[in-house]
Amino acid sequence: MKRALISVYDKEGVVPFATELNRLGWEVISTGGTYKTLKEAGIDVIDISEVTQFPEILDGRVKTLHPNIHGGLLYKRNDKNHVDKLKELNINSIDMVVNNLYPFEETIKREGVGHEEIIENIDIGGPSMIRAAAKNYEFVTVVMDPSDYAKVLDEIKSKGETSLDTRRYLAMKVFQYTAYYDSLIANYFNDLESVEFPDIVTLVFKDKQELRYGENPHQKAVFFKERDDLEGTIAGAIQIHGKELSFNNINDSNGALEILKEFDEPTVVAVKHANPCGIGGGGDILEAYRKAYESDTISIFGGIIAANREIDEEVAKLINDIFIEVVMAPSYTKKALAILTSKKNIRVLKIPQIEKKDYKSYDIKKVLGGILLQERDIQLLGEELRVVTNRKPTDDEMEDLLFAWKAVKGVKSNGVLLVKDKATIGIGLGEVNRVWAVENAIERAGEKVEGSVLASDGFFPFKDSVEALAKAGVTAIIQPGGSIKDQESIEEANRHDIAMIFTGMRHFKH
Repeated sequence: MKRALISVYDKEGVVPFATELNRLGWEVISTGGTYKTLKEAGIDVIDISEVTQFPEILDGRVKTLHPNIHGGLLYKRNDKNHVDKLKELNINSIDMVVNNLYPFEETIKREGVGHEEIIENIDIGGPSMIRAAAKNYEFVTVVMDPSDYAKVLDEIKSKGETSLDTRRYLAMKVFQYTAYYDSLIANYFNDLESVEFPDIVTLVFKDKQELRYGENPHQKAVFFKERDDLEGTIAGAIQIHGKELSFNNINDSNGALEILKEFDEPTVVAVKHANPCGIGGGGDILEAYRKAYESDTISIFGGIIAANREIDEEVAKLINDIFIEVVMAPSYTKKALAILTSKKNIRVLKIPQIEKKDYKSYDIKKVLGGILLQERDIQLLGEELRVVTNRKPTDDEMEDLLFAWKAVKGVKSNGVLLVKDKATIGIGLGEVNRVWAVENAIERAGEKVEGSVLASDGFFPFKDSVEALAKAGVTAIIQPGGSIKDQESIEEANRHDIAMIFTGMRHFKH
């Protein structure tokens, strides 16, 4: 007679599954709460203690960790020495393990949960059993996901046993999940010890989403989500309308969100190819949208729009006037949604906590042969702003300078941008030479450049950038400072009556 050991925390579907195993002639062994559930359902079930000839002890901490269990799971059915040894020791075969683990992940997510309760939800016997069964998948079936019950039963009914392919597939699921489970525990202890960069990093992502392709059609791609901290992220967004998000949609949308989170006032960020093409702030979201759009009316076509306030009918009409791939906002009015969803392909995302900023996650960059980990760039300014020129910025210039400094954090280095009246008017990005970035920003700003201010994500190594800005009519500059030739830039700014501020902090973005 075939025997199954059933011991599950999640009891969804276990009663009909065990009932059908009984009907098919399987003997069922069980433990604790599962045993009670199956017994009360009228299922013929054997208590684990009858198999181990030893009682459950230590409040259930020890019940399946026994040679009569693991011997029955791990012996090779085609090895005469293994078979003879089990006969000698009177250990019977266990041909299936049905087990899912204590809810460690759910426990650590609960508000106010104590350390002792968290520790008690670290499963020991369960992982040992399912790993043993998975190791011996050639002979043993292991089921940890209730969604696999039907598949297993169907095969037993039709073939008398599960297929080797199915057993190997189920074993794969076990090792994937136990690796994930142990990663959660390891990261919990890292947090307890305040270890920011442990010797061994276990990064946990789940909920795989298949994508049509990657950055280009010939590349395969998927999207994995973090286990928590999804509020205010593209991973936690609610898609209201439109086609599935693509690889580039997700990447570009994240770029827009990262920039948007720097601003508290009503702000709209327009992004193309993960770079901002327009950022506008104002008294309301309509004013902010108009400024963002007018920053670059060409590049915004086919781009991403992110707003940190509700989108209403008037803004929705303006968005619908052009082709936009993705719109993100904390909410939408009914009329706005009716307008936006009239276009078939636009993706409309609702992100209720779009303003959230405090994330614990690493900034990760993959390189050949390894990964780079760093803290997220969450600071904005150094210890103090320092006016280094003879002239101080006016109040209006100061407002624009701070707006520009928040915006330039999201620009690829070498990055600079020009701002006037809390709207970007020219952006120079991703250049290998800072003066080229400055010249590009000036060219893109056109006639609007007169009276604008500039932010630079890194210091000016030479005075040539200041010369170009003075010639264009820029009146104030904000930059980190720190070049050995800072004094030359300061003197050039003084010569043209430009106000310049050093922040003491750079924001490279590669």
